[in-house]
Amino acid sequence: MDINGFPSQFARTRRFSLGAPGQFTVSPDGDRVLFVRTASGTDARSLLWLYEHGPGRESILAEPVAAYASDRDVRVVAYARDGELWTVRADGGAPRRLPTAAGPVTDPRPSPDGSRIAYVAGGALRVVRADGTGDRPLAEPEAPDVTYGAADQVARASIGRSRGYWWAPDGTALLVARVDTSMVRRWYVADPAHPDRPPRPVPYPAAGTANAETSLFLVTVQGERLPVRLPRAAPESGAPRGVWNDLAFEYVVTADWGSAGPVVSVQTRDQRTVWILAVDPATGAVELLSEQTDEGWVEFPKGTPLHTASGTPVMPCVRGDARAIRVGDTISPEGLQVREVLGVVGERVLFTANDEPTEVHVWSYEPGAGFVRLTQEPGVHTAAAGGDTIVLDSRTEAAGQQVTVLRDGSPAGRIAVLTEDPLVLPRPIHLALGRRELRSRLHLPSWYEPGCPARLPVLLSPYGGPGMQVVTKARGWWTAVCQWYAEQGFAVLATDGRGTPGRGVQWQREILGDRLSPVLADQVAALHAAAERHDVLDLDRVAIRGWSFSGYLAAGAVLHRPDVFHAAVAGAPPTDRRLYDTYWEERFLGHPDVRPEAYERSSLLAHAGDLTRPLLLVHGLADDNVFPAHTLRLSAALLAAGRPHQVLLMPGVGHMVAGEGAADVLLTAERDFLKGALGVG
Repeated sequence: MDINGFPSQFARTRRFSLGAPGQFTVSPDGDRVLFVRTASGTDARSLLWLYEHGPGRESILAEPVAAYASDRDVRVVAYARDGELWTVRADGGAPRRLPTAAGPVTDPRPSPDGSRIAYVAGGALRVVRADGTGDRPLAEPEAPDVTYGAADQVARASIGRSRGYWWAPDGTALLVARVDTSMVRRWYVADPAHPDRPPRPVPYPAAGTANAETSLFLVTVQGERLPVRLPRAAPESGAPRGVWNDLAFEYVVTADWGSAGPVVSVQTRDQRTVWILAVDPATGAVELLSEQTDEGWVEFPKGTPLHTASGTPVMPCVRGDARAIRVGDTISPEGLQVREVLGVVGERVLFTANDEPTEVHVWSYEPGAGFVRLTQEPGVHTAAAGGDTIVLDSRTEAAGQQVTVLRDGSPAGRIAVLTEDPLVLPRPIHLALGRRELRSRLHLPSWYEPGCPARLPVLLSPYGGPGMQVVTKARGWWTAVCQWYAEQGFAVLATDGRGTPGRGVQWQREILGDRLSPVLADQVAALHAAAERHDVLDLDRVAIRGWSFSGYLAAGAVLHRPDVFHAAVAGAPPTDRRLYDTYWEERFLGHPDVRPEAYERSSLLAHAGDLTRPLLLVHGLADDNVFPAHTLRLSAALLAAGRPHQVLLMPGVGHMVAGEGAADVLLTAERDFLKGALGVG
């Protein structure tokens, strides 16, 4: 292992993401697969590739391409490059730039028949013929704070809906989102390293403040517009209510236009009620297809709702303690946690799910065959399908990422993975710890000999928050980083506690009203249980590190449990929960004006005077997800309380730290701080 060269490799490969294929699209006949992959494991040029099943070969269609969309037959492909609109045909021909009357171009999407390309520019939704003629607007903003065809900040960052328009199957009309941010409070991102540049305004709906207003329109390709008559509020007789009850339908969670017509789902501000609605494309009237209620919050498996080719609905539901799907009248097996519906091919539904939280497998359902698990090897699997072809994207601990092309269920080829192998290969020990059987990974140095009398300082490196797991039977950049720290002389422990996905509805609900205490308690429980099994862990020298939610967890650990934690590195920590967005914070804590005690309980600023351990705070000054104000306010509170600490601010760096001169520098700075704080030689 080359532990000295690892930080440079980690940065150079952008966390080992370069060379990894993704964004797979399979043609309906199964003969063609489109995907995006950089030129190599160290070359950041993003390329659009074509894999052809017949000859089993890969070829480059266009570059650079970060994202793309295709028509129904996967022949016409559209993408934006340097703010310009480009197309290329998957069945032959060179890339072509289409002249447009406005720019910069974002999110271009061909119509299902490939005859037109829609795109967003200057806040307007526009359309141009595939031959480059007839460029014109379909919906133009009436005011500076209005956009058509783009998702708002909350939809993108927290709901997970990145799109703002959807083509009708016949290509004659589109379902279009109109977003008005005039009522949203403006925050500003400045670059202190360049005081000559003005701050960049960001409409950011912090917890308890006004959201953007999203409405939907049916727009024909001739420009005729019809409003969708979305409901304003749910009736009082919905889900069981807690302290806060806001029944206004403020969130458009999903939208699509498939075989059954336009279908949208809207959610109340308190997130306890979701209505799935069918839209009449002739009148804009809506019909209630399904009402979902929950005493905590309603959450769908990604990709639902949708319909099969014949119009059979694939709807989200809850079965026992599991998030499930219902296909017609058939519900997914008991105890199976459905994670994502990947799509439908005819009447076949493809989805991912788990029963063991450290593994995610690909499943299918179709009438007659029922529910069938398609992957067996422990790991995290996903897929894309078309015709009788399935592209299986698998990540395992032994092999990393592998992409297999299946035809009629049998391997028929592979798509190359060009990522570099880490110079430090992970050697995880999987554990289920304590009475909650907390799924954990323990990394010990490769040079450590069992029975050695010397104990190792402990470093906790979790995520621990909702929406993400780090303890799976798959190799990821985070497992390589954990092993690198282990080679520095630490015993490294990562644990997925309450609130993380994959363990059921009640497991996720455990953090309602308190985003920190249950999560921190699970980290402490896992630490002590691991020490009982492995006496190599030195509980007199324990540190914790993290980024984003886990940065918040790390800072909270040294503030609340200095008896357990002796040092912490907190990167981009959301220290004041009132400063994060409405959808994410109000889901767990309610409205801050109604439940202020939940925000006080979950925030860190009031506890600054309790710091007695070494703490390093890190933040990118260009972060518009967790704004630098979080770190700066905690630092100010620590200074006011006379509590020494260290702060590392990174100019020009956003929420994700990647690339040379940033990721490598940060990794070594964290290591040096933790070694010094714990007295590691």
